[in-house]
Amino acid sequence: MSGLQAALQAALPWASLGLAAFPWVLVGRNIPCLPRLRAAPSGPALVSILIPARDEAAQIEGCLRAALASQDAAIEVVVMDDGSRDDTAAIVRRVATQDPRVRLLAAPPLPQGWTGKVHACARLAEAARGTHLLFIDADVRLRSHAAAAMVSHAEKHDLALVSGVPRQQMGTLGEALTVPVINLMMLGYLPQGGRRGTRASLAAACGQLVLAEAAAYRAAGGHAAAPAVLHDALALARRMRARGFRTEVVDGSRLATCRMYRGFAEAWGGFSKNAREGMATPLGLPVWTLLLGGGHILPWLLLPHPAAFLAVLLSLVLRGLITWRMREPWWSVPLHPFAMAVALAIQWSALLGGGLGVKPEWKGRSYGGPPANPA
Repeated sequence: MSGLQAALQAALPWASLGLAAFPWVLVGRNIPCLPRLRAAPSGPALVSILIPARDEAAQIEGCLRAALASQDAAIEVVVMDDGSRDDTAAIVRRVATQDPRVRLLAAPPLPQGWTGKVHACARLAEAARGTHLLFIDADVRLRSHAAAAMVSHAEKHDLALVSGVPRQQMGTLGEALTVPVINLMMLGYLPQGGRRGTRASLAAACGQLVLAEAAAYRAAGGHAAAPAVLHDALALARRMRARGFRTEVVDGSRLATCRMYRGFAEAWGGFSKNAREGMATPLGLPVWTLLLGGGHILPWLLLPHPAAFLAVLLSLVLRGLITWRMREPWWSVPLHPFAMAVALAIQWSALLGGGLGVKPEWKGRSYGGPPANPA
């Protein structure tokens, strides 16, 4: 072994320790600053709870029942049936006959250059009557105080947009190997973690739970200003900040729950669909591979070196802290290094597949053209 090889081998455990310690710098700031909203009346505001739905027969009634149980806020619930091939529309019609606050709309044919959810959200916003627009996915279950608390917080702090990651529910090993990366990235690798401000480059949002003040939403162009994006909430938050509006990410784990996917195959497909607007870029993914692989996977391969052992400890405790704060299942923590490997595999698969012309499919639609500009 040459002297250079020996030096590199000796340095690897310490490099992995540095990479494992890096997210602690951000977590130490982001977690204490993540607001927990309290139940509070929303005053005279009308909150339009807007739900884009495509093939959501298994989810939509539970979503509607939870939304209709909202307290301390006047609400309307509007569902956009986006060409569902199942009984989604029939279920919404039945619930609407029982509660006049529910409206069902049918999305017009998807225009060229639009993604399905963005198109549905844009049409929902046009139909909404509220002073505030609360966009949620069909697999989200709002807690009764969520709408009122989000509006109250937005008004108190002059925020045009408030978003949060709901408490993530996972029922299978495959979900536990994929879903926790959301909060890890938000809290461990995003400077300021979406904290209150107007700097567009530091904006963050989660499309599962987004409240926008209606006038500010329309002034910023709404969803229609970026019709081809997949990370619709992030694009909206950036655009609102670029126009001088303030946005913030709050603790969504006490506002709603969400079970995003049912099993590994569905999770892989869902994350792959959005990958090329996130980490899966030719310049970005090698950097993310170094950060995530070097800090969360490599230390395990370098055991029993003392620096590697400390890096493993830092990585697992970090994941445990985020799991505790965001109320995720504890049993997913020991899977952390495997989850990081899966996350990187999804990103590399999406990047390489995109280069080969492979387009991910989701609910009968194909995605994966050139990455869209999220701003």
